[in-house]
Amino acid sequence: MELTFAFVIFIISYIVIITEKLNRALVACFGGVLMLFAGVLDLDAAFIHHIDWHTIALLLSMMILVAITSQSGFFEFIAISLAKLVQGKPIPLLIAISLLTGIGSAFLNNVTTVLLVVPIVLTLTKLLSIPAVPYLLAAVLTSNIGGTATLIGDPPNLMIGQAVDHLDFNAFLFNLGPVVLIIFIVVIAGLALFYGKQLKVTKENQQKLLAVNANDYLQQGPLLLKSVIVLLMTIGGFILQPLLQVELTSIAMAGALLLMLLTHNEQETEEVFKSIEWVTLFFFIGLFMLVGGLKDVGIIDEIAKSIIYYTEGDLSKTAFLILWVSGILSGFVDNIPFVAAMIPVILEFQNYGMIDIDPLWWALALGACLGGNATIIGSTANVIVAGIAMKAKQPFSYLEFLKVGAPVALVSFIISTIYIYIRYLMFY
Repeated sequence: MELTFAFVIFIISYIVIITEKLNRALVACFGGVLMLFAGVLDLDAAFIHHIDWHTIALLLSMMILVAITSQSGFFEFIAISLAKLVQGKPIPLLIAISLLTGIGSAFLNNVTTVLLVVPIVLTLTKLLSIPAVPYLLAAVLTSNIGGTATLIGDPPNLMIGQAVDHLDFNAFLFNLGPVVLIIFIVVIAGLALFYGKQLKVTKENQQKLLAVNANDYLQQGPLLLKSVIVLLMTIGGFILQPLLQVELTSIAMAGALLLMLLTHNEQETEEVFKSIEWVTLFFFIGLFMLVGGLKDVGIIDEIAKSIIYYTEGDLSKTAFLILWVSGILSGFVDNIPFVAAMIPVILEFQNYGMIDIDPLWWALALGACLGGNATIIGSTANVIVAGIAMKAKQPFSYLEFLKVGAPVALVSFIISTIYIYIRYLMFY
């Protein structure tokens, strides 16, 4: 009976989350509480074993760091400076915005980056009198690609990194960085060719942009210096984490708390906490409870057995299956709940004779993160950009996004398949 309750609650919660008719955090948390009432979950087990507080604390810490730093105008300064560097020329500007978004997504996270970049894109395109949609699509596509490269860049990677002890920040960068760079170059070249003839800027509008002073966006003073230094120190701590022998979450928490202490005169603590994406955090909490219920009743174990049976325990078949299935599904459903369900499945493979399962983690990360580019609902970043664009009266439709996003996702999967085979499976 508990198995039936767990399955029904999970499926109904998942369907409601996909439809986006109700707030997804509310749905996930309500589903988790229903599992408590149905006897599927024990409250102590849920809070101690199933909810990954490391992930929650790390996300919260990064949100605090970015929220305070953004008040200094630092991110706007970089964007305007880049636009002036390319003199407002449309294709170089497309490449510059893509680079800014891709790099920002790798080291801040893709959702935060698009929230910072998109308003700047709208301002620049209005100033230059060019269509905003190509630049908005470039920003959201490269945010998902760039976020794939690091542990903190995209929520699926963060969840994988917290579930597997030896996969630290550098492991993600070393294993996913090369393929992400290849995909990034191919996608940018494709976007430049696709939009090349559509984007024209007059000399007069270029002069308007060149007349803008990037320094005007900077809030000169202690806040700027303190926030940039602490943010860079935190990212440096992530890179040096294997040498420091300190948990990644501890580094992020130390950075966030240090910055809050140093800037308490410029930024009130209450205002900082108001800017936190609490919906995202509670969505994770509810999701961990839902997946924990499936694990406790044995459903996760059965899924692992089924995959092993289908692939006959062959590592290559299993890796490619995970890559393409996670990629395709992530294009149509939010990748976070899918990855939350898949992590315990992959961990279970070790009980069925698979010793080195690292290629499976990289396959899951690549599929889940890059699959988000396929459709407008494929990732949280996509939905956020679509909403901002609509409010700014620069909307793009589901089909318009699909026309660009689906080929990008398909090319990304093909490149990832070749990469995984050559790097991990050819001589296995």
